Amino acid sequence: QVQLVESGGGLVQPGGSLRLSCAASGIIVSFYAMGWYRQAPGKEREVVATINSGGSTNYGDSVKGRFTISRDNAKNTMYLQMNSLLPEDTAVYYCNANYFKTYWGQGTQVTVSS
Repeated sequence: QVQLVESGGGLVQPGGSLRLSCAASGIIVSFYAMGWYRQAPGKEREVVATINSGGSTNYGDSVKGRFTISRDNAKNTMYLQMNSLLPEDTAVYYCNANYFKTYWGQGTQVTVSS
């Protein structure tokens, strides 16, 4: 059974940082295209960052230069380092894995507010 479990969300002030983790079981993350997506209230889910099996990364325009996606194959875990957070980064963040099937985590709430 495949499970993607996100952690690391929370409340942070504008300008602060958070690191999200996505721990995978039932799949080998290095084989998969992985990604972080987010959904704010009343908005559609949008891509934040992706990393493919070769390690190449892509970022949404709104997070370029502030967020970094990475993967630790030994821990079978993906990360999202978020710096210089803005109130508009407030959303539920979801982990995604895609190979022949697509899997989603349950999401973790990130709230950026003073």
